Amino acid sequence: MTYENIRLEHDGAVATLTIDRPKALNALNNKTLQEFEAAVKSLGADTRVLIVTGGGEKAFVAGADIAEMSSIAEHPEAQKFAELGHRAFALLESLSIPTIAAVNGFALGGGCELALACDFIYASEKAQLGLPEVGLGVIPGFGGTQRLTRIVGRARAKELIFTGGRIDAAKAKEIGLVLEVLPAAELLAHCRSVAAKMLKNSPLAISTAKRVIEQGADKDLGEANTLERQGFAELFGSDDQREGMKAFLEKRPAVFTGK
Repeated sequence: MTYENIRLEHDGAVATLTIDRPKALNALNNKTLQEFEAAVKSLGADTRVLIVTGGGEKAFVAGADIAEMSSIAEHPEAQKFAELGHRAFALLESLSIPTIAAVNGFALGGGCELALACDFIYASEKAQLGLPEVGLGVIPGFGGTQRLTRIVGRARAKELIFTGGRIDAAKAKEIGLVLEVLPAAELLAHCRSVAAKMLKNSPLAISTAKRVIEQGADKDLGEANTLERQGFAELFGSDDQREGMKAFLEKRPAVFTGK
């Protein structure tokens, strides 16, 4: 499929989805969100890790497209735009494969919300993150109020959202929003090295672990541990479980098939 505002590239089992509107600092308009959603839907079973990043050197995604948003005059149209963003990011979040945000510059508003929908975030030293929507008379509309709170806690999320400020990558790491901060030239290489480590492991086990973590996050510990026990037991009898344990006993690398 041909896209205008994004690029989807495959390197073996690793896909890289790039928001590619550098002249607009990769801002998210309707077309870009629609293309993003279509690209995520197009990922096949041969893709085992997805990296999301921004085109150019300045921005991951600087936010939703304010020029387009400023033309929205009525509640139903605004609701439709918010639903598109929520749907696209929920689709990303629901993938059974690991997703990595490589934040190479500004990740503000919708850009920060996009990063939050990934499993984890690595950032360039040049990155700045924030949710400045209140300065525009609105609030985050693509899941930012909810995902940020779950990652950094209620008080810190309120501080970031109410002030509308932006934080640098080092501060983002300090509060647990970003895992690691890298020199800009090393960011994508680092993300790919993390992806390579994941590719050595069972894709079936990784997808099960991701499901159990996500489903258990909002449950009490007893319910969450029940999910873990069920996920653990379900993997026995799979090709990956038999291969993994056989390879361990034979002191050789395992060859997993995801079955």
